[in-house]
Amino acid sequence: MKLVDLRSDTVTKPTTAMRRAMAEAEVGDDVYGEDPTVNRLQERAAELFGKEAALFVPSGTMGNQICVKLHTRPGTEIILEERSHIFNYEMGAAAAFSGVTCRPVRGEDGLLNWNLIAPAIHHSAPYYVTPTSLVALENSHNMAGGAVLPLSVINDICQHAHALGLPTHLDGARIFNAALALNTTVAEIARPFDSVMFCLSKGLGAPVGSMIVGTKDFIKEAVSVRKMLGGGMRQVGVLATAGMLALEESPKLLAEDHANAKRLATGLAELPGVKIDPERVQTNIAIFDIAATGISTAQMAAELKTRGVLANGINAREMRMVTHYDVSREEIKQTIKITKEILGR
Repeated sequence: MKLVDLRSDTVTKPTTAMRRAMAEAEVGDDVYGEDPTVNRLQERAAELFGKEAALFVPSGTMGNQICVKLHTRPGTEIILEERSHIFNYEMGAAAAFSGVTCRPVRGEDGLLNWNLIAPAIHHSAPYYVTPTSLVALENSHNMAGGAVLPLSVINDICQHAHALGLPTHLDGARIFNAALALNTTVAEIARPFDSVMFCLSKGLGAPVGSMIVGTKDFIKEAVSVRKMLGGGMRQVGVLATAGMLALEESPKLLAEDHANAKRLATGLAELPGVKIDPERVQTNIAIFDIAATGISTAQMAAELKTRGVLANGINAREMRMVTHYDVSREEIKQTIKITKEILGR
């Protein structure tokens, strides 16, 4: 039985073209800067994002934490949204590696604006107050159901932060999804940020890897921090070549992922006890409340699995389903049908 895997868009399998390219990749020692395929990927990423330089890293978490390290100093704090990946899913790395704390701010439906951020910033505060050193945003926002920050809000936040001398970082793990939802380019989203991390291994389908983009000087420093974290790899062109295909070809497929997420949300909204507003599903993530069904999220996940659908509960009330190119429209219909059967027992 083929499983319909909606746990995340990280579960995508490399395409046939990616596998072929990996087998035939031109490689060199990337620690010496001699892997031509990695170099081409980095140059192309910088070009697409309108930045001076880019760096390939093994994971999004490493990418984020390299940027945190470079933008901050020990004893300071980062402002971020309380459901953000950096705060919740990177194992306290900001504190452990960079010596900084996080000051989470609750966004409206997961989305921050300057009016919410400003009261949390400690700028020119008394010496005994932990000073703010970085503002970090996430777009699209994973645990806000793939919600997208509008360009006007992004620009306003970055403008105000920069006026205070604060750098800004974007966790753009799914920035291509955000660009599609906003009908804009990744370069336009990235433009006001001092650094951006984005993933090749989520909806874009590469087996491994993320990228950091920023100024040449920033990326030069990032190379050293990557090495410190154990991210200096050797003949990594076998991965970078899949990343290049992901960068060039996969964004074209995201529209169908978004459409499938909307179809999924619309179908789930019709089921008894399920709470989700399809109009608020902007990208490829659907988070829905099943508390009124009388079934726990753990039980729901188990019941779905026995019927060939994989999905995770994110807390006691809510389930999360993520569409990607390995899930078809027909499998979305199948998922809705199976969920309805579980709730109708």
